Amino acid sequence: MPEFTVNEIVDGDTFKVAGGWEWQGMTGESVRPRGYDTPEKGEPGFEEAKQKLSDLILNKKVDAKDIKAVDVYGRLIADIYCEDKNLADYFPEYKS
Repeated sequence: MPEFTVNEIVDGDTFKVAGGWEWQGMTGESVRPRGYDTPEKGEPGFEEAKQKLSDLILNKKVDAKDIKAVDVYGRLIADIYCEDKNLADYFPEYKS
């Protein structure tokens, strides 16, 4: 399972990793955790969700498990674990 260090928070459900990632011949730096969907920029709750994700994982190591795909935005889609807990479990109000 790949381990990454998070170096930027884009929003409540997208972040970038130091050194990027590689999966099935594709590369990138953005990651989209599976299992939850937070508000988009300009929507109520956006800043709170972004800050929550930042507090949880910014400059920390996370693990990617069960990588599913790379989406149309070039983000790696996977279950992301922080301290052995699925990141989606930290966002029960946004579970999808």
